[in-house]
Amino acid sequence: MVTIPGAAQYTDISLLLLRVMLALVFGASGFNDLKSPKQRAVSIGMSVPFTIFLGTAEVAATFALGLGVLAQWAALGLIAVMLGAIYKKIFQWKTGFWGVKSMGWSYEMLLISMLLVIFTTGGGKLDLTR
Repeated sequence: MVTIPGAAQYTDISLLLLRVMLALVFGASGFNDLKSPKQRAVSIGMSVPFTIFLGTAEVAATFALGLGVLAQWAALGLIAVMLGAIYKKIFQWKTGFWGVKSMGWSYEMLLISMLLVIFTTGGGKLDLTR
């Protein structure tokens, strides 16, 4: 394997930026779920209480990822959320990987991949617990 000398020194910064990016994505989603749960529940085909639960979980995970506190648990929970979204898209909405009009599940797979990096690395050393 060929590596670029000195690149490894930026691992923790890279993991922090990945955590922040994921926090922004899931924070926006959770905020939308909580801002208008009735509309959001209809759009995703779920109940209003579940949509509120989902939004609350996403917002809580946002803080965990952003601050690096319980980041692995947050990543694991969000992976479960993404697997649920993929399940719904494949088996209920009959959507393919790429989908139609960006409604496929390729986006969820990218997020799962990013969350797996956080889960397996702990999210790096730049957090509030150190």
